[in-house]
Amino acid sequence: MFIKPMINGALVMACVVCALFFLRFWKASRDRLFAFFALAFTVMGCNWLVLTLVDVDDERRHYVYLIRLVSFLIILYAIWDKNRAGRGNPS
Repeated sequence: MFIKPMINGALVMACVVCALFFLRFWKASRDRLFAFFALAFTVMGCNWLVLTLVDVDDERRHYVYLIRLVSFLIILYAIWDKNRAGRGNPS
């Protein structure tokens, strides 16, 4: 009964740690890819937090997964933005 909230809490913590690592890399390099990844992992952590707080049998639970979709879209945009930025600057 208590194991699922504990695992979700661990997932929230892991996402926050990943976000902090990417934030540190962004501060060192000022590369927007790392900033987008930090944002994506922060949004992913919010997703796990909301899934922990929402009742399992709540029929609106599937709306929470839209948060996860936003996180993945941020990652896709970050990759697209990184590849787009490299085309104009041949080196």
